[in-house]
Amino acid sequence: MRALSGYFSQFKLVIVFFFTLLAIFLVSRLGLAMWQFERIPSEQLSLLFLGGLRVDLSTAAYLSLPLSLLVYIADWVYLPFKPYLQKFNRGYAIVAITLIVLVEAATPAFINQYDVRPNRLFIEYIAYPQEVFSMLLNGHIATLVIALLCCAITVFLLLRFFPKPEFKTAIKAEPKYNVNKAPRLFFVSNISLLLVIFVLFLAARGTVGHRPLNPALVYFSQDTLVNSLVLNSTYSVAFAVKNMADEKSAVSLYGEMPKQQIIDLVRQASYRSQFDDEALPTLAINPPYNTQKRKNLVIILEESLGARFVGKLQGTAITPELDKLYEQGWGFTNLYATGTRSVRGIEAVITGFLPSPSRSVVKLAKSQQQFFTLADVLASEGYQTQFIYGGESHFDNMKSFFLGNGFSDIVDFKDIKQPKFVASWGASDEDLFNQADQELLQLQQKQQPFFSLIFSSSNHDPFEIPLYTSSLPQNHVSDNIKRDRAINYADYALGQFIAKAKTQPYWQDTIFLIVADHDVRVYGSEPVPVKSFHIPAVILNSDFDHTFDSRLASQIDLPVTLLSLIGSQAATPMTGLDLTKKYPQQRAMMQYYDNFAYIENDQVVILMPGGKVSYGQYDVNSKAQTALPASTEPSLLKDKALAHVLFSSMAYQQQLYRRQVEPKIQSTVPSTEPSTVSSTVQLAKQSVALLTEPVTVQGAVQPIVQE
Repeated sequence: MRALSGYFSQFKLVIVFFFTLLAIFLVSRLGLAMWQFERIPSEQLSLLFLGGLRVDLSTAAYLSLPLSLLVYIADWVYLPFKPYLQKFNRGYAIVAITLIVLVEAATPAFINQYDVRPNRLFIEYIAYPQEVFSMLLNGHIATLVIALLCCAITVFLLLRFFPKPEFKTAIKAEPKYNVNKAPRLFFVSNISLLLVIFVLFLAARGTVGHRPLNPALVYFSQDTLVNSLVLNSTYSVAFAVKNMADEKSAVSLYGEMPKQQIIDLVRQASYRSQFDDEALPTLAINPPYNTQKRKNLVIILEESLGARFVGKLQGTAITPELDKLYEQGWGFTNLYATGTRSVRGIEAVITGFLPSPSRSVVKLAKSQQQFFTLADVLASEGYQTQFIYGGESHFDNMKSFFLGNGFSDIVDFKDIKQPKFVASWGASDEDLFNQADQELLQLQQKQQPFFSLIFSSSNHDPFEIPLYTSSLPQNHVSDNIKRDRAINYADYALGQFIAKAKTQPYWQDTIFLIVADHDVRVYGSEPVPVKSFHIPAVILNSDFDHTFDSRLASQIDLPVTLLSLIGSQAATPMTGLDLTKKYPQQRAMMQYYDNFAYIENDQVVILMPGGKVSYGQYDVNSKAQTALPASTEPSLLKDKALAHVLFSSMAYQQQLYRRQVEPKIQSTVPSTEPSTVSSTVQLAKQSVALLTEPVTVQGAVQPIVQE
């Protein structure tokens, strides 16, 4: 009996480890629920904690399974090696618990920034330790100290109170173990091991059904944050890692649709009628607005600039320079980002690709070469192509993606000589724009058209900026004054650059787009809080200057519109709309973690994992988002939404999103003389004749297509 008791004592480590994990997860969830109590309806608290217990049991079981096997091996191993293996087992338990405490301690700061538990972003940032540690030291020192303090206390308590190795064996160690000497104990011990493993396996699966536990089984709310609280942060991160390895399939999340129906619906929504390449189903020619001299193109991608900060968009009016540009240029007042990360903004503005539940194509393997971008098509037409960034261009895989898809020149932090101010994310926006001005002058001197993408970084957490002349209103009230100063500084630097650019020789023949990549963060309890995707966008130096455009639009419409304005006649796979034209329906779409929203006029449909669908209305003026009763749900809108999100996955996986490579010609430099539109373009132009009426934009009538 003593021997049997000695054997089972070896599993004390597993038992203590298992219940310690459950306690940590429970305490963390309880604290987060108290913090976010206003977001959680009282009748849903039981669902939160019961579903959370299910996830916690699964997580603790997964982590306990290898430990239980190690404990069993340690019990039967030859005696001289036993102490080392038992110490290793205890070390495994202590390290695992400490890492879990670290992730849970970091969770409040992550929620405060992203309104969700740590997920794939948590992992993606870890890949860039220099930038992350610099950001923590300069803007989140309190979070860092609290997390490290929690880890230190955890290690101290574990070393003091956690079960220590007991150098005993259930069967007395001999040079060779004789099973016949204790057959009953041998039988009982092995049966007990199988029982422990079986119980842990069931707990890890979280269900006796065909499929193991996944977040969709415990989600119950339309509030993304509330759903994420059901998980623990360890499970959330692990699930994100699994999906990153598998690359999420829209079909597995939202359901299926016949391939031809997907293509037909996406084609119809693009309002193009001639598709000449069956292998590339969306490849088509968009008749350009500009049929005269080719224009240069400069895109300024502003970091984390939501519409709520822009005065002309009924925001807090801390961007006076951008407000002036809205008066001068073609300003879009109802344009929406496709996502919440910079790489998603790059994806939309530079490639026109539809958003998806997978990572941005900037980071995916199959899109690193022969994937359509503005740089790719313009390089084929003789343009110089360049990316200018104040930080390290390798971040988020930007450099690799750009070099593989048409950008011939990358200018980043190492190329900026003697920057006046260096922050965690690189040189200040003033340094960036000073460098950009020099680069554009050099491009202009080569007597070749050029395309340049300029990506700012000063308005990025931890919001480090140099001294400057602030234009914040004296009575300005803010929930984050440091962030607002960074926004105001970024606006100041932008205004300085545009003022200088207007005096330079490259200004006259260049179309400028200023657009945000995304808002600084997402607020709202809706499955997709649409108002948090509202961003500013202004096109300068076009025939549409001094125009406020109130049409609903998406980031994916901008690259199509830009090619039209600069006079490109190339066939492209982009499905966005050319905003120089008028269309019967206005639409936008966005991806928020695993939820996909499609808006048409004032109707919203949101696709969620497990085939769940939410319908609602969205007022572009008041930004009010309300749910629709089931009796008025628009079924056709769901089909459009499903077709678009499925097409993005299909186009990526089957490599359908590329331009048609044409035979090389002797000269790749486009003529600076007025060009004649080809018969193919004329035919395509006739196909949109019904869409060429004037459009009324806030009281002003503007020609949409110039015949």
